[in-house]
This record gives sequence, C-alpha cells and structure tokens, in this order.
Amino acid sequence: MTQRTPDVPIVRARGLRKSFGPARSPVRVLEGVDLDLHRGEVLALLGPNGAGKTTTVRILSTLLTPDGGTASVAGHDVVRDAARVREIISLTGQNVAVDEVQTGRENLRMMGRLAHLPRTRLRARVDELLAAFDLEDAADRRVSTFSGGMRRRLDLAAGLLTRPAVMFLDEPTTGLDPRSRQAMWDVIRQVVADGTSLFLTTQYLEEADQLADRVSLIDDGLVVAEGTPAELKRRVGDAGVEIVLPTPDDAARVSAALGTTTDGRRVRVATDGSLPHVRSVLAAVEATGVAPEHWEVRAPTLDDVFLTLTGHAARTVRAGADAGSRTDADADTDAGAEKEVAA
Repeated sequence: MTQRTPDVPIVRARGLRKSFGPARSPVRVLEGVDLDLHRGEVLALLGPNGAGKTTTVRILSTLLTPDGGTASVAGHDVVRDAARVREIISLTGQNVAVDEVQTGRENLRMMGRLAHLPRTRLRARVDELLAAFDLEDAADRRVSTFSGGMRRRLDLAAGLLTRPAVMFLDEPTTGLDPRSRQAMWDVIRQVVADGTSLFLTTQYLEEADQLADRVSLIDDGLVVAEGTPAELKRRVGDAGVEIVLPTPDDAARVSAALGTTTDGRRVRVATDGSLPHVRSVLAAVEATGVAPEHWEVRAPTLDDVFLTLTGHAARTVRAGADAGSRTDADADTDAGAEKEVAA
C-alpha cells in the first residue's frame, strides 16, 4: 500500500448520492454525504434506521455504485479501483457470515484459503485470532452450538485474517445482550490498537460514545454534524434539569412557565449545575402547581445533540431487545412502498 502523509484521510467521501426504486419515483437514500476516516481512528456513523448508514457502507466497500459523488480508500477510487479497495478492507455486516456446520477453526481456515493465505501462515494466524477473540475452548465445536456473541466474534475474526487497513463494521452488536456487547467492544478496541482504522455504523448512542474518536450524525441521507463526542455534546450546552411530568399538557404548562420546549412529558432546562440555579428551576416548576413525577440533573448526551440538530431523537435500541434485522435497505424499501401507495 502506498505510504501517505498522516493527515490525509484513509477513507474519504464527497457528495455521495444514492437512490433506489423506479426512475419515475426513486427513493433518495443519500443526499450528498461527506465523510473522512483518518488512519488509526474509529469513526462512528450514528443515526436511526433508514438514515443511510448501511447504504454508505456498501458504497465505501464497493458493493454499491453511487449515483453521484466520489469516494476513495487509501487513495483508491471505490468505483474505478474496486478490486484494489477490496484487497485492503474488511466488511462485517449485521448478518453473521459463517458456516454453522463447520467448526470455528474450520471456518477461519476456509476464509483464509479463499484469501490465498499461505498454509503455514494461515495456521498460525487462525490460532492467534482464536486466542485473541476468546474462542480457543470452542474452536473445534460446530458454529451451530455458538451463542450470538461468539458468532459475532468469529465473524469479526474472519475479517481480520489478512490484517486489513480499514474495517467496516455495520451495526456489529445489534441484537446482542449487554454482556456480549461489552465483550465485542473490548475486541473492537483491540482491533484498533493493532493498527486497523475502523468505520463503524451504529444506532446505539452509548456505543458511539464508548468507541468513537469522532462521530458523524446522519439523518435522512445527510450528515448533519461531525466531531468528537465531547465536541458534539458541547454544541447542546451545559448540563440540564430534566423534569418528567404526569401528562403532555402538564409538560406544556411547565415549559411555558420556564420558557423552554417539551418532548412528550419531558421538559429540559439548561443549567450551570449549581445548587442555587437548580433550586430556582424547581421553584419555578412548583409555582405552576404541577407536581413532577421525576427530575434529575444530567449532562448532555448524543441523543440531545441529535434532537437539537434534527428536531427528533435518534432511535435508541435497548440491548437484548429484538432490534430486528432491519437494515437501511429494508427501511428504504418500506419508504419506497409508502411513496408508491401515496401516489
């Protein structure tokens, strides 16, 4: 791979556009996405289902051709130099791509042979990855006996057989329980520590906060903000007093008194966190005659950033809940169907 100066992004996208469906009524999924991933960092593309995350990854990994704009990986155009791009990247999607009939070790050996790794090098690399991903004890069991978290780790290990320069992880922890998600986070951190640049898509706010050096917020096919998690949170302001009222009407009454807005039954008021200021906010609530169900002082979150910038919250999926296997493509199809019905 050609050596380049450190300040040149290893992945760069400018003005990416993509639509699906018939020409007479296309569903526009990407409206002009700009992204940079620098060497040795984790960039999280954070947004709700249907925002364009998976479509972006498919373009950057050469699985889709954009309708407009440009993208490159390590200086290689993803359309003109697709074969070269595929040699230096790895892609792990939402659906685990391992053979359940084979053992974990057999899966890795098969993937290594497909990648044309020399036999002697392959054996050592498989052993190394099984140890790194805590799969040694299960290495010779059929994958059909693996838990969901173990399958995810095996899939990730397969993607690292050739030590890719860039790894694309498309919602790698969707559907995992909290313990398995934490284990995956530890593995992902080690992947980056070993020198791989990581492009991560997620709808978990906590995941982006935990793993990402920088976050790009995407909504309706556009990147609406970009920065470190701390920088994005500073755009919202300081800590806030969050008050939960019994009904939306109660929230509207309190928000009018405080000069702020509501989100259902919730009212949030910016505060410097000092006791006198918090006391004054609560006194103003008490003066309305409405008794809160709950209140707390909390720092801004990435969801607050998303709400501030887009007018709605990013969808947060509970760990262990049925996050479903809906991808952006699924949501795109639904959106297209709805448009056709409306027409």
